[in-house]
Amino acid sequence: MAEKKESPMEGTRLLEPLRKMLLASVGAMALATDEAEELISRLVERGQIAQEEGRKLAQEMMAKSRERMEARREKMESALDARIEKALERLNVPTKAEIESLSASIDELSKKIERLAKKG
Repeated sequence: MAEKKESPMEGTRLLEPLRKMLLASVGAMALATDEAEELISRLVERGQIAQEEGRKLAQEMMAKSRERMEARREKMESALDARIEKALERLNVPTKAEIESLSASIDELSKKIERLAKKG
C-alpha cells in the first residue's frame, strides 16, 4: 500500500500546537511578571521592604524570567526544527548535505568531461 504524503498545509497544522504553547507561555510569563511587580510595589508602599530592595528584587525576577523564557524558546525551537525536518523528509525534500554532495559530484563529472573533450 502506498504511503500517504503529507501536504505542506498538514505540516502547518502540526506546528499549530507548538505555536499556541509558545503564545500561552509568553502570556503566562507576562501575567506573572505583572503580578510580581505589583506585589513588590505594595511591599515598598507598606514599608515592608526598601525601595532599593524592591528594585533589586524586580531586576532579579526579570533576569530569571528571561532565562526561563530563553530556555523554553530554545526547547520549543528544537521541537519545531525536529517537526519541520520530519515533514520535509516525508515530502522527500533533499537535505542541504545531499544537495551539496550532488553538486560536488556534478562538478567532478564536469571536470572529467572537459578533460575527455580536450583529449578528443
